[in-house]
Amino acid sequence: MILLGLTGSIGMGKSETAKMFRALGVPVWDADAAVHALYAEGGAAVAPIGAAFPGTVSAGAVDRQALTRAIAGDPAAWRMLETIVHPLVGAGQAAFLAAAREGGHGLVVLDIPLLFETGGERRVDYVAVVSAPADLQRQRVLERPGMTADKLDEILKKQVPDADKRERADFIVPTDQGLEVARAHVRQIIATLGHSPPPRRAERRPQTPVEA
Repeated sequence: MILLGLTGSIGMGKSETAKMFRALGVPVWDADAAVHALYAEGGAAVAPIGAAFPGTVSAGAVDRQALTRAIAGDPAAWRMLETIVHPLVGAGQAAFLAAAREGGHGLVVLDIPLLFETGGERRVDYVAVVSAPADLQRQRVLERPGMTADKLDEILKKQVPDADKRERADFIVPTDQGLEVARAHVRQIIATLGHSPPPRRAERRPQTPVEA
């Protein structure tokens, strides 16, 4: 089964692109949705986060703003949160992949916003980057409720630049030319990986020399 990592900076149209893969029958695992489910009422992360960070759970769910305040500027707190959340996310992803294999799917998409930032590209076979010109990206994001130019600049500082993502991608899905153009690129990716896929990323990595 082929694992395709789908990523893109804020405002590039990644969520819409993920919908296109789903509409064409490709299972998609959404990292953001997985975390939201863990934080929601009844989510597996609620109790351990509440125990580790008192005051961050309200009405049976993690209060994300309270959690942000609790860990702000505290690297040790960030690491503690990661030790709680990452294994749960990993378990959910593993269950998704097992179900996809059981269902006979030859291709799945892992929708991970911070794929390159977290080194996740090493755990997939190919990477598709969703991209658009910077001025259009900025316009899209600033139209979101509560978003400001300063907030956007802070977010972009934490993300790998779009040009670098494009350079490291196996496929690029442009989202500045209309939905049909983007959809055509998605179809082409599916066709390529289904019929004549290029070497997987693991096969293209330099091999560590064997010492004599």
